[in-house]
Amino acid sequence: MGEEAIRLTVGTGAAQREIAVRLRAGEGPPVVWLGGFRSDMGATKALALDEWARARGRALVRFDYTGHGESGGRFADSTISTWLEDTRAVLDAFAQEPAILVGSSMGGWIACLAALSAERPPAGLVLIAPALDFTEALMWAQFPSEIRATIEREGAWMRPSEYSPEPVPITRALIADGRRHLLLDQPIDPGCPVHILQGMADPDVPYAHALRILERLPAAGSVLTLIKDGDHRLSRPQDIARLVGAVDSLARGISAG
Repeated sequence: MGEEAIRLTVGTGAAQREIAVRLRAGEGPPVVWLGGFRSDMGATKALALDEWARARGRALVRFDYTGHGESGGRFADSTISTWLEDTRAVLDAFAQEPAILVGSSMGGWIACLAALSAERPPAGLVLIAPALDFTEALMWAQFPSEIRATIEREGAWMRPSEYSPEPVPITRALIADGRRHLLLDQPIDPGCPVHILQGMADPDVPYAHALRILERLPAAGSVLTLIKDGDHRLSRPQDIARLVGAVDSLARGISAG
């Protein structure tokens, strides 16, 4: 079967919205793509995984968070809690067995939060430049006082983006909500194997951040691959090959077990 486009209703009352989900039928465990901040399920890495799933006959789930890509809702009204709720709804609806969660940048944080709060641990995590706690550690803590003051006073700061001609609203609500989900001051045990792929030339998520995450993960089953000339996107052909290889290896190991 090919993939089918689906609208999934998430939330209730005034917070109710529809998010877009694309499914590729196949053998499990399902691989679930969790994109980054302001990214979408049509990004290079997501499409590469979809092609891998097609070729291997594997089940794959891609979706856009609220305010991203094809999904409804406003980005500026959304927070980490919004996108975590989206993820849980997708897993509940389309992952009937423990899934392999593949999280890119912010998606790595969302993947860890989803794993830690799940009734059953996922089958595995593959995290690309995982931006755990980014609203605090990589945004608020790095912002100069004038930007912090703008956010506090006006409720948002429009951050210029290297990846889009449109600036990105960094809201007071996003920063405050992020503090409810911080993970890096405690051990992190998702109950499954974890493979991190991290570029050492990443200007957005420094590789020291990946080392900090690794320190908090269990020793058994946790792997970090550092790519010395890798940037944040890790979307070059050689980077895509590493990502697909990591997911394929994890999927094969689970299926064999």
